[in-house]
This record gives sequence, structure tokens and C-alpha cells, in this order.
Amino acid sequence: MAKNRKNQAAAIRFAPVLKVVLLCSLIGGSAIGYVWQKNQIDRLALQIRDREKALAKLKHDNDNLGRQVEELHSSVKLIQRVKEMQLGLVPQQAVQVVRLEEISVANAGNNLSRQFTQRSVNRLTQ
Repeated sequence: MAKNRKNQAAAIRFAPVLKVVLLCSLIGGSAIGYVWQKNQIDRLALQIRDREKALAKLKHDNDNLGRQVEELHSSVKLIQRVKEMQLGLVPQQAVQVVRLEEISVANAGNNLSRQFTQRSVNRLTQ
């Protein structure tokens, strides 16, 4: 009977040790997961901050470039550049400008279909 008691005692001692090991690994794994997740959150926050700074810089640069384009398109600046480069350009005269009338949208569809039909009929008859 002595042998049976020794085997039982070993089996009883092994179960609590297994429980403690599993519980410790569960707690340790949770702690490691928590720390990893906090590091990921910090890393993402840093990326967001960097990208927001880059976006603000790009918006600022875009505004500056927009102002430069407006300045370069101004007639005063264009006339100044023409004089600097000695191109000999002058403003156009009113006689040189041709003005076209716009066709209203409601009448455009009707007129176009009539024009296309008249053209095809005229071509067939000639």
C-alpha cells in the first residue's frame, strides 16, 4: 500500500502546480499584450501627429503658391515682365476681339438636332 500512497501524492501535487503555471502564463500573457497594445497606440499617435504636421505644412505651402500664381497672373505683373524681357507686346485693341454669343441650354438641344438634320438633307440633295 505504500506504493499507492506515493503515486497518489505525486498526482495531487502535480495538479496545483499545473494550475499555477497556467494562471501565471495567463496573467503574464495579458500583461505582455497590454504593454504591446500601449506601444502600438503610442506609435500610431506619433504617426498621426507627424502626418498632421505634414498636412499643415502642405496647406501652408499651397496657400503660398496660390498667392504666387495670383500675383503672376495680375496684369500689372505681366506688363512689368513684358517690359523687363523687352518683348514688344502691347494690349489687344477692341477691334481685334471677336465676341461669340452663347446658346441657351434649353434651345441648344433643339437647334443642334435641326442643324444636323438640315446638313444631312442638304448633303443628300447636292
